[in-house]
Amino acid sequence: MTLYPKSYFSKVENISIEFLNKNKIKALILDVDNTLIDKQKILSEEIVKWTRELKGQGVKLYILSNSNDKEKLKNISKKLDIPYHRFAMKPLKRGFKKVQRELNEKPENIAIVGDQIFTDIIGGNRCKMYTILVDPIKENEFWYTAWKRPIENKIKEQLKKEK
Repeated sequence: MTLYPKSYFSKVENISIEFLNKNKIKALILDVDNTLIDKQKILSEEIVKWTRELKGQGVKLYILSNSNDKEKLKNISKKLDIPYHRFAMKPLKRGFKKVQRELNEKPENIAIVGDQIFTDIIGGNRCKMYTILVDPIKENEFWYTAWKRPIENKIKEQLKKEK
């Protein structure tokens, strides 16, 4: 089913190079809001370090966001030194396919990392990419995300039991 991610981590920094190599992942498409930054747009030093380490190991990184806030995405992109695509309209395929072309990788070698099942995971699964669900950085969320969380939490509970 397209609702379920292939893997689940409590936070993005727990995704290791060993895990990526084991699953033949050469590139990560990263969500921003509540995956890399919180609602106050704070980017942790741990995430900066994590992205630097992965890039040092040859992993390609790309930000794909539904946000239309160009300044926010430009700042995060600059701090992490990775490209971005905004207003992606996830879970539609268009944004994922555009980034795939720019990464020049097969879909099975790309992982989508995000905190939302109804955008990141469904979109990645529809594009035949590896999907990784992470917990949101903070529970304080925008109204258009908060209403979906109870459904996502039930799926996460099931994933935790399967581990």
